[in-house]
Amino acid sequence: MDFVSDSLSSGRRIKCLTVVDDFSKESVDITVDYGISGQYVTRVLDQVARFRGYPAAVRTDNGPEFTSRAFLAWTHKNGIRHILIEPGKPMQNGYIESFNGKFRDECLNEQWFESLSQARECIAHWRRDYNEVRPHSSLGRIPPARFAQQHRQRAGGAADSEQKQNFD
Repeated sequence: MDFVSDSLSSGRRIKCLTVVDDFSKESVDITVDYGISGQYVTRVLDQVARFRGYPAAVRTDNGPEFTSRAFLAWTHKNGIRHILIEPGKPMQNGYIESFNGKFRDECLNEQWFESLSQARECIAHWRRDYNEVRPHSSLGRIPPARFAQQHRQRAGGAADSEQKQNFD
């Protein structure tokens, strides 16, 4: 997990929480808002867990959202290992850094958003394309969503409690 910031055409800042599954390379969620606290992050991850289950581990930087009491309590309550990268070592979370670079180049730098709702709509479209259309060489040249679906079918479904993911 990580954050990417941008601005609306009015100059108002927006923040994007990017969450990627380490195994399937799926963009689990990209949440867009004016501000995102540690408690907000936990609500997003609880919502994601309704479909995917809770991850075995999450890897984050040392940002205030990820070191907040709310976030740390959430990881403890849900039995999730919290892997903090060393300060100043973004490559310890290299996949999310690479993902965020693509996201910035292909989505955020392509246009000016007039409103938060327009930004959310455009970003959701980009995320669907990333997950459902783009083949990934590390996944056998298939899109992440198809790879994850095939894995769930082989593993006996999304409810298999033995199959926990790691989120970056």
